[in-house]
Amino acid sequence: MASTFHYGTDKLTIGIVLAIASGKIKGILGDAAIKKIKISEQQVQQIVEENKTVYGINTGFGILANSPISKEDTATLQYKILQSHSVGVGDPIWAEVAKLMLITKVHALAQGFSGVQIATLQRIIWHIDNDVIPVVPEKGSVGASGDLAPLAHLFLPLIGLGEVFHKGTRSKAQETLNQFKLSPIHLGPKEGLALINGTQFILSFAVKAVQRMHNCLEAADIIGAMSLEALTGTKAPFDERLHELRPYSGNKLVAQRLRLLLNDSNIMQSHMDCGRVQDPYSLRCMPQVHGASRNAWLHLKELTEIELNAVTDNPIIFNAHDTISGGNFHGQPLALPLDYCCFASSELGNISDRRCYLLLEGKWGLPMLLMKDVGLNSGFMIPQYTTAALVSENKTLCFPASADSIPTSFGQEDHVSMGSISGRKLNRVLDNLEYIMAIELLSACQAIEFRRPLKSSELLEFAHDYVREFVGFAEEDRIFAEDINQVAGLIKDFSFVEKVNEFATSKGILLNDGYEGFSDL
Repeated sequence: MASTFHYGTDKLTIGIVLAIASGKIKGILGDAAIKKIKISEQQVQQIVEENKTVYGINTGFGILANSPISKEDTATLQYKILQSHSVGVGDPIWAEVAKLMLITKVHALAQGFSGVQIATLQRIIWHIDNDVIPVVPEKGSVGASGDLAPLAHLFLPLIGLGEVFHKGTRSKAQETLNQFKLSPIHLGPKEGLALINGTQFILSFAVKAVQRMHNCLEAADIIGAMSLEALTGTKAPFDERLHELRPYSGNKLVAQRLRLLLNDSNIMQSHMDCGRVQDPYSLRCMPQVHGASRNAWLHLKELTEIELNAVTDNPIIFNAHDTISGGNFHGQPLALPLDYCCFASSELGNISDRRCYLLLEGKWGLPMLLMKDVGLNSGFMIPQYTTAALVSENKTLCFPASADSIPTSFGQEDHVSMGSISGRKLNRVLDNLEYIMAIELLSACQAIEFRRPLKSSELLEFAHDYVREFVGFAEEDRIFAEDINQVAGLIKDFSFVEKVNEFATSKGILLNDGYEGFSDL
């Protein structure tokens, strides 16, 4: 991966935008982009000088599109739109998501169809490079006409208004600008509209969801394989021939991963002739269930990367005599797959909870509730209550936000995507999923130790031992919330999956070999 990225000309990927946000890659404006930006700015100035009526340059906004604005007021109009549209409510979004919004907005504007100034883009890049991140309320966007409210809040600091986070402190934007000896910028015609038109709020939540869901998918296979081992299940349902008869790519990949994760397991070998004909679905159907969620994830990833390189402004300035008021700001293309992945992520939690339940039943040689002395001890009974609660909560979050639409602006904006809600909701489901999988991982690690002295595969023993570096075997009851939070942290910070993948690679095992699209961000 290159150390620099050229806004407006290079192709932006999920991996690159996350790397820019983390400081691993520096985003810059190259000569080619600067040339296009300057030409577009000149075209807008020409529109103003010639008094040609173009939406948002010399007209009002929304239902006020037919209200003319004088040449003298075109700049003032752009200030007013940032102020009037800053109506967000609720808690601030994560600073990382706000930073992703800044990055994706620069890339969209730098393509040269929005009429913004170089100075404006340079100031946004300054915010990115110096981690001076605007405070953006989480609620208030309907996901069409652009993410108007969150983007308005995002860019208030450009004109010395609003708030920012910097070095862990929340302060007035003007105070922070004063510390850096910077003045507010002077917006040109159309710039306010260009800044708030777009899908960068939806898009940035989609980027985080793609990253987080991918981590959960990778973890689900590893943890599911550990549960199968603890329950002395069979790997026969993962046979390659079976999945060639129903060749969904996600299913085939999960089956391959499970075969590799279970390869050369002594536990597996120990019960080859046990007489059990079939395992429960939550074990036997992991390729079909995990795989279906992987297929949904891949669809979201592909559409997110289209959006990362799209121009979502309105109107689009091709030249001073060729402008189009269209609908590239509408969030529907991401709203639908975000909702789809909400169901797909919820189902990963649903099947994980079922495996937790199986581990507690006291069947197939495991002690009931995964503890020898129960009665006095409740064992792992109550952690499964938590998975049940989280699974149920996720189900309530599965109503598709994109199925709703409420007209705004006196019906001028009569169909909206609600994709902003889809993106936020998916990330809430992923929050719960990470805890559900942490509880299954805790339970599987506990259960595997009742199979000693038999060992699982080299990969799964490594996964078990890594967890044991942080949480020990439970001989009796303790405050399991502490264990859950500790293991959830290993999932949430991606370290569990990363460590297992690194170990597998060191052994020459490529779990995703042949399925690069499913593994590359």
